[in-house]
Amino acid sequence: MSIAWRERLQLYWRLMRFDKPIGILLLLWPALWALWIAGNGRPDAKVVLVIALGVVVMRAAGCVINDYADRDFDPCVERTRQRPIAAGLVKPREALCLFVGLCLLAFALVLTLNLMTIGLSVVGAFLAASYPFTKRYTHLPQAYLGVAFGWAIPMAFAAEIEALPVTAWVLYLATILWALVYDTMYAMVDRDDDLKIGVKSTAILFGSRDRLILGVLQASMQSALIGVGLLAGLGKYYYLGLAAATGFFIYQQWLIRHREKPLCFRAFLNNNWYGAAVFLGIFVDYCFR
Repeated sequence: MSIAWRERLQLYWRLMRFDKPIGILLLLWPALWALWIAGNGRPDAKVVLVIALGVVVMRAAGCVINDYADRDFDPCVERTRQRPIAAGLVKPREALCLFVGLCLLAFALVLTLNLMTIGLSVVGAFLAASYPFTKRYTHLPQAYLGVAFGWAIPMAFAAEIEALPVTAWVLYLATILWALVYDTMYAMVDRDDDLKIGVKSTAILFGSRDRLILGVLQASMQSALIGVGLLAGLGKYYYLGLAAATGFFIYQQWLIRHREKPLCFRAFLNNNWYGAAVFLGIFVDYCFR
């Protein structure tokens, strides 16, 4: 392989954000929560593999279409001006071709599952493709991100049991609330730049009440997850996992107390450990049944 092609592939790798796996993890944890609950602690290995690969591929697709949509904004934002499209290293039409290819790959994966999951995947693809454009029209793109990211929940239940019980929808609600929390922390890093260029976000909408509102959202998410535990009949290990996760939420509040950009970004990253704590609680609870 020539050096030029190696460099090109590295640019596509960066465009798909494979050099920054945090987004994959934040999308993967709720999918794993759903798979283990739907599968009563013993989800089908093939379903787990397909859903996990689908998460990776669709997150990459989402990053590509996001950078395509933001190609006029990213050069104006300190954190994003070196992204491949913003820096002029990848052409917009290349990004569109890559996005289509990734979506086709994800659809090929989902075709190995049941019809209900295939139908839900069409909705998921629409949500992923439309999310990047919402920040132009609403101050709640973070909520829409939660709707898009959280769609892995009903898909996981459909793939595992071909049904969407109340538990699935409560878990979906919890995931939407979680995205509102961590993506608002992420948006707090860009708030000054976003105000200058006219991009909308919950960080701007919440203003000086951002920490208070985030605290309410965090408490609401914990309440939703308690509801999931009751509906699914989960036991003490699950609630110990939730208690540990609460500790991470408290730590995040401490990190953002002065709204310093590097610490807001650390709070965003810390949500990976929150997701891991919840999954560990679910996993261990089923192991000791």
